[in-house]
Amino acid sequence: VALSFEPLPREFFAARAGIASPPRLTLPRAKVEGLQALGVDGIGLLRFDARLAAMTAEDFVGELLARRLAAREVWVGPEFRFGKGRAGDLALLQALGTQLGFSAHEIAPIHGHGERISSTRIRDYLKAGQFGHAAALLGRPYAIGGRVVHGQQLGRTLGFPTANLRFPKTPALAGIYATLVHGVDRQPWPSVSSFGTRPTVEGVEPLLEAHLFDFHGDLYGRHIEVEFVAKLRDELKFDGLPALTEQMHRDAEQARTLLADAQASVPTGADSTIEAA
Repeated sequence: VALSFEPLPREFFAARAGIASPPRLTLPRAKVEGLQALGVDGIGLLRFDARLAAMTAEDFVGELLARRLAAREVWVGPEFRFGKGRAGDLALLQALGTQLGFSAHEIAPIHGHGERISSTRIRDYLKAGQFGHAAALLGRPYAIGGRVVHGQQLGRTLGFPTANLRFPKTPALAGIYATLVHGVDRQPWPSVSSFGTRPTVEGVEPLLEAHLFDFHGDLYGRHIEVEFVAKLRDELKFDGLPALTEQMHRDAEQARTLLADAQASVPTGADSTIEAA
């Protein structure tokens, strides 16, 4: 059984403090699907709220791990902390486990391609547009999935209809990208995508907008995945829609060229050189 929190504790405390939330790699659905693909028998997403934030380390272990989950063996990541004020650590978890009938262990850091694999490192690569490096640490190309929703129809008005995915978290990247859309056909569909808050039209919530080249179907309500292949540029605020449209044409042409030179399935760069420290 894999246990996680939603929202993440850092997101909860950031919202309470009125500051920006840390960037998020995946949404809950993608996290669950990824764990299921690895063969995990059960997945628990605990709602991290004020009650859970105020729970002492001892109560967290006694109530959740021992009583509700009947844990017999617990594995945690490096430097794992738990309980109110981050008071609990591996030593306390092991001591409480001895009393309550379970063993506790720390998962050793995982290394691959000459560096430690961590979400922080992956976010750094994504922000820099280094998708090959990010894919090597992830073990797969980086993609964002979701259900296609209706937007403002601005792209269609400008000649660039888009499939829109909401991302109600702080994204790990923003800009204009050459992308491949999965879930439309048996093969990934070449596309150019904008991910961010759309400064020219004063957007607020992050939105992923994928323009599929030479596609004329209806995707509303469909679940798709947008795979990021290459970064074209950062988000920019243009003086008006004509300037934005002109740049969109340039972005589309650049994305077409990049994707035409790539294989139908972009290599992840991942191999078997993954090892525990």
